[in-house]
Amino acid sequence: MNQCENSEKLKQLKAKANRLPLDPGVYIMKNKNGEIIYIGKAKALKNRVTQYFGSGNNHTQKVRKMVCNVENFEYIICDSEFEALILENSLIKQNQPKYNILLKDDKGYFYIKITDEKWQRIECSKNNKGKGEFIGPYNSGYIVKETVEQARKIFKLPDCNRNFDIKSRPCLNFHIGLCDGPCCNKISFNEYCDNINSAKEFIKNGDTQSISLEVLTQKMNQAAENLQFEAAARLRDRINAIKKIREKQKVVSINYKEQDVIATACFSQISCVEVLIFRNYRLTDKKHYFIDGITDKAELYDEFLQRYYGDKDSIPQRILIDCDTEKFSVISDWLSEKSGHKVNFINPKQGESKRILDMCLNNAAQNLSEKTERTSREMTALTELGKLLGLSKIPSYIEAYDISNTAGDNNVAGMVVFKDGRPYKRAYKRFKIKSFIGQDDYRSMTEVLRRRFDEYKKGQDKGFKTLPDLILLDGAKGQISAVLPVLEEYGIDVAVFGMVKDSKHRTRAIATSNSDIEIKSNRQAFSLVTSIQDEVHRFAISYHKKLQSKKLLSRELTEINGIGDKKANFLLKSFGSLKKIKAASIPELASVKGITQQNAKDVFEYFNKL
Repeated sequence: MNQCENSEKLKQLKAKANRLPLDPGVYIMKNKNGEIIYIGKAKALKNRVTQYFGSGNNHTQKVRKMVCNVENFEYIICDSEFEALILENSLIKQNQPKYNILLKDDKGYFYIKITDEKWQRIECSKNNKGKGEFIGPYNSGYIVKETVEQARKIFKLPDCNRNFDIKSRPCLNFHIGLCDGPCCNKISFNEYCDNINSAKEFIKNGDTQSISLEVLTQKMNQAAENLQFEAAARLRDRINAIKKIREKQKVVSINYKEQDVIATACFSQISCVEVLIFRNYRLTDKKHYFIDGITDKAELYDEFLQRYYGDKDSIPQRILIDCDTEKFSVISDWLSEKSGHKVNFINPKQGESKRILDMCLNNAAQNLSEKTERTSREMTALTELGKLLGLSKIPSYIEAYDISNTAGDNNVAGMVVFKDGRPYKRAYKRFKIKSFIGQDDYRSMTEVLRRRFDEYKKGQDKGFKTLPDLILLDGAKGQISAVLPVLEEYGIDVAVFGMVKDSKHRTRAIATSNSDIEIKSNRQAFSLVTSIQDEVHRFAISYHKKLQSKKLLSRELTEINGIGDKKANFLLKSFGSLKKIKAASIPELASVKGITQQNAKDVFEYFNKL
């Protein structure tokens, strides 16, 4: 619970928010110095602003921190939500508030540099300063990088800094056919210069379509006829490189002349928004932005789209986005008015558009994995799972529960936690079922969830303080129906699903309160759920087996005269195993709390009969 929630200041702000009208408008949060720290819009001011000053349990860390710094707020009533959006966008541009999404200006220029040296090289450059020849400017760093890489591959140019006047051992690029090997004299200086000049022409003409494969093929055949086999081989490799690049370009081409594709991968408290920009039917640029503290996609896009398109002159008619588009009607109207043509947000479910959107999401996950040092597989798994279950945000903190017993005996439960896609063992918990004796998985699950949220309300046990993003139960709709009333009773708003196994005890589907969701087609999500189900089963059954083993040992001890269940447990707890009890002397046995001298003698004689 946030330390600000009990302050007098927060009570005053909440009271002021409750007096707001239910009209659309813009609210302006200020700190104690009168500085604007956040600006937002609302369809109904009262409903939106009061959310900030209520319970902070559902707020992100970023929002809680912002609320703690709010000293006062102002508001401006507007005639419509559309008018509020326009005003909000204008005010954010003017004030650049600390807690709003502020995207960096990406209007810099990029160049391709031909170095000024004997053996010229082709490089990417962020400016046109210094010696050398510069081709550009380009608006996109992505285009510059792609063009340089394509030129190097087609003309087999080096990307190293070696001195080619001194012969040396070739690097890996030479051995895998990506470089002609000027470092080991495999190509003459004049031939190298010809390749550089050809590469410059290729760069200036724009793309591989400007290169005639027919002309290159004729040159290759002519070289072969003249017994110039090395030259023919180089031309053959150039033709193959061009063909591969063209195939790659086909993969990222579309059937629409212009469109943007936007997808977001979220992990913990960081989101990566990826934007693929298609112009003239081809991918011409891509950008990504890291945003802290917002993992709800609808909330994130509400701000991001305004910041991203606010200064853009070119806005396409189609924007593919990995989110429900119903909430973008106002932004769509704003962009349509701004661009002078209708702008549509589309969330494709199949076909080419879905393939391109998935590619965008994979790029976002890859960028985020590099940022957070997590694998892209973990990122994709959580994203897939959240989307599959219709969650409003990526489930970075997942709790799973399983019941284990033998015909109702030693009835226990295990709780495991997966944090950011990996087991978080410090938060694992074990439960002995206390409210009844016998076998009833529904009652057992109900007791466990009630005890778990009792601890959450108390706020004393660190392992129970975090509210999960998702709860998974080992079982089907029966288990779900049993625990949903518990969550409602405690006022807990967390999604609950079951994990269903097939006849071979392997994960088959995810259960809802009404039906099953097949997940095998979502490969990464399926692997994650399978791992969670296997781990919670292992954890619960290992606890059950431990108690069963202890009970069997205890039974043997209770065969001894004067030793009951309580004294048997004292002995096992003190010595740790039956083997050590058997090896103990009478004084050692008598030193155990609750064990008398006679008890110790009886135990010793029982295990040391002559």
